[in-house]
Amino acid sequence: MNFGGIEEQYSEYATSPVVILPVPYDATSTWIRGADKGPEAILEASANMELYDIQTGREVYLDGIHTFDPVGLTSDPEIMVEEVQAAVAGILSDQKFPVIIGGNHSVSIGSVRACAAHYGDITVLQFDAHTDLRPEYEGSPLSHASIMARAAEVADIVQVGIRSMCTDELPFLQPGRIFYAHEICGRQDWYEAAEKLLAGPVYITIDLDVFDPSVLPSTGTPEPGGMLYYEVYRFLDFVIKRHQIIALDVVELCPNSTEKSSDFLASKLIYQLISLISK
Repeated sequence: MNFGGIEEQYSEYATSPVVILPVPYDATSTWIRGADKGPEAILEASANMELYDIQTGREVYLDGIHTFDPVGLTSDPEIMVEEVQAAVAGILSDQKFPVIIGGNHSVSIGSVRACAAHYGDITVLQFDAHTDLRPEYEGSPLSHASIMARAAEVADIVQVGIRSMCTDELPFLQPGRIFYAHEICGRQDWYEAAEKLLAGPVYITIDLDVFDPSVLPSTGTPEPGGMLYYEVYRFLDFVIKRHQIIALDVVELCPNSTEKSSDFLASKLIYQLISLISK
């Protein structure tokens, strides 16, 4: 299924500057399961979007958006990470923009590594309810709870929307590079302080639990006190206008058969960010 239900003439790999990479991986999730169904739900919801974006005044799909076949179809996190890293490395080598859709947050490890190898010094801008800085979790260093620990090995990191962590992560916090939800929600006076920390090309990773459950309930670890849609969108618009964005991932959608708005939010967010980045 093509992202956005886009016709074949606008979704050929050779002519598409943007590539959607589905990674339906959920093996290391620890509470609500179902993130492996996230990519399919996002693709299905995206076929019901209006493809004219009001904010940018564009139909960005006309530039070309290709959708890869899924990768990471395994329960082995090492194999999944290797497959994602190889796929993203190929996309970057072909001078295309990768958009990875998960799957739980573990899927970002391979794509971050591929971007760091390709570009050198990068910054990972994380939107998340959780710090995800555990060196390992339940015996795995490739857990969804360890993504930012792995990212910090190859990149600078900036964390936005955080409102949950354990004491084991406290030694790994980077003071001044973390923007807690209770300090930023409803405000914009933190934009410049966060943006100035973004050195070099920027990789954006969005765990959908950054959103308040009133906005997006269908995620594996919903946390109260989260960000609203336009809070995330407006800050990203601010960042995108000032930095080179090299990749985007959107993860941790756990589809619910009776609640489709979360699926649609995820697909709309991806499309609007592609429109902003490609502007």
